[in-house]
Amino acid sequence: LAEFSPENYVEAIEFCEKQGMECIIIDSATPEWEYIVDAQSKVTGNSYTNWSKFTPRHNKFIKKILGSPCHIIATMRTKQDYVLVEKNGKQVPEKVGLKTVQRDGVDYEFTIVFDIDIKHNAHASKDRTAMFDVNVDFLINEDTGRKIKEWCENGLDIKGECLKAIEECKTTNDVNALA
Repeated sequence: LAEFSPENYVEAIEFCEKQGMECIIIDSATPEWEYIVDAQSKVTGNSYTNWSKFTPRHNKFIKKILGSPCHIIATMRTKQDYVLVEKNGKQVPEKVGLKTVQRDGVDYEFTIVFDIDIKHNAHASKDRTAMFDVNVDFLINEDTGRKIKEWCENGLDIKGECLKAIEECKTTNDVNALA
């Protein structure tokens, strides 16, 4: 499983960058996390403090994704997630949906997160671009890619109404009212 080390992922991203790639697709980022979890579990000693050896390696992978000049799309597997609830005085597992097989909170690092069901319907569970309605499922197609590419290249137009509203603020309360 050494081929799924975070260092190999970073090396692959750097190779793509040097080749002039505009977009990199990581299919899938899950084996990197499974590698980290497996390697950490094999180290003897205090399992909690042993994370100090592996967290920096994983973080380098995430920082490489975030700092890359390339657009990066990463897929990740999901699995059923459970919580323990009390029923009749006993703790029993209850399904609460799907959970990404990656480090907890990794979705916060991405601009857009699509959850895709078995019928290929996408649901934007996170969208910093405000382009996708989080309440509407849809099929991802070429137009979806074009829309995201355009947003990446042009960003948000803060020179429009938002900037005008900020310029009109006279007090801190005016600025707070914008939120």
